[in-house]
Amino acid sequence: MSIHQENPTRVTADELRARAEELDRRDPLARCRDQFIGTDTPLSYLDGNSLGRPLKRTADDVAAFIRDEWGGRLIRGWDEKWLSMPQAIGDQLGRAVLGAAPGQTIIADSTTVVLYKLIRAALAAVQDPDRNELVLDTENFPTDRYLVEGIALEEGLTLRWIEPDPAAGVTLEQVRQATGPRTAVVLLSQIAYRSGHLADLPAITAAVHDAGALVVWDLCHSAGSVEIDLDGADVDFAGGCTYKYLNGGPGSPAFAYVNARHLPSLNQPIWGWMGRKDAFEMAAGYEPAAGIRGFLSGTPAIFGMIAMQGTLDLIEEATMAAIREKSLALTAFAVDVFDAWLAPLGAELASPRDPGERGGHITVDHADFTKATVEALWEGDVIPDFRSPHGIRVGLSPLSTSFTEVLQGMAAIRDGLQG
Repeated sequence: MSIHQENPTRVTADELRARAEELDRRDPLARCRDQFIGTDTPLSYLDGNSLGRPLKRTADDVAAFIRDEWGGRLIRGWDEKWLSMPQAIGDQLGRAVLGAAPGQTIIADSTTVVLYKLIRAALAAVQDPDRNELVLDTENFPTDRYLVEGIALEEGLTLRWIEPDPAAGVTLEQVRQATGPRTAVVLLSQIAYRSGHLADLPAITAAVHDAGALVVWDLCHSAGSVEIDLDGADVDFAGGCTYKYLNGGPGSPAFAYVNARHLPSLNQPIWGWMGRKDAFEMAAGYEPAAGIRGFLSGTPAIFGMIAMQGTLDLIEEATMAAIREKSLALTAFAVDVFDAWLAPLGAELASPRDPGERGGHITVDHADFTKATVEALWEGDVIPDFRSPHGIRVGLSPLSTSFTEVLQGMAAIRDGLQG
């Protein structure tokens, strides 16, 4: 589905529209778009990398849950189904999206809490007391940075900062330079939330291991948009949200992956009743459940898991390989439209130009872009998001975004600049 051309600035508006329509006609995942609520409206949604559209099926699934399970089975639902859902859906997520064998992935908590637990679990797995450094980067999402800073303060650890190019991301060489005999844990995002840069997860994981340290990957912007093989890369720990490309809905629970080799000695810091060996024994003292279930703390968020299950079924049907192929085509088309319409108006592409180095979004910078710019676009039913100081982020969810929708949205951005 590649459409990138040598001289995209010479392409006319009519040619771009014809290309978008042809790409939509040839799109093998176009049938998936029709399964989402709102895709039959003129609205251009370019923020699926922040909050995914709901599936039409989700409305029926949630209604059936309220009527038949919650309303019909009441408290019996915990014993009959709900208690097993965090691991059952975690296994499906691992199989469909993460490249993880069963028993290593679980649905639990918010992303912030999951990452806190993973980082602390990783630190607990480090045996060498001389390893007292945490490695992170200055361009990572604020939650990740705040968490590591807070944990370093709690544990008396040293922070070692990587300073990547904001328009790119953390490189393998930077990780090699930042890690060494004092490194305990490295926390990185597979996809940079600003630029969309796709980190080399397998090579960076190997480099961290070569330094004798452990790695925690934040997969918030990659789960459901790029192919991932956590087991193949021997990743130690990983976590991420489910409300972006996995369409779990606002505030849907996060997921955690723990490599099987770390499970026998897993030591996560938030002990709660649901993570105990026998949750309903209500006995004195905490004895963690075996395996990945020991990562749980409190009562699981059932609604969010019901919502994401439809997307996981759809991903398994479509395959992550096909989803990634369309993602590459969508961002390549968006870059071509940028070159044709926005670059001549002084905009800059704050994302990698190589499609293979991008995730599912691009960021466009312009000195005139402000939060008010995006608010005006929203008023016209064109919905990207704003990233301070001057960035508009164009997020393209392969299952629900069309090429014509991309063109329509970027035309509105162009018109705003011209106006």
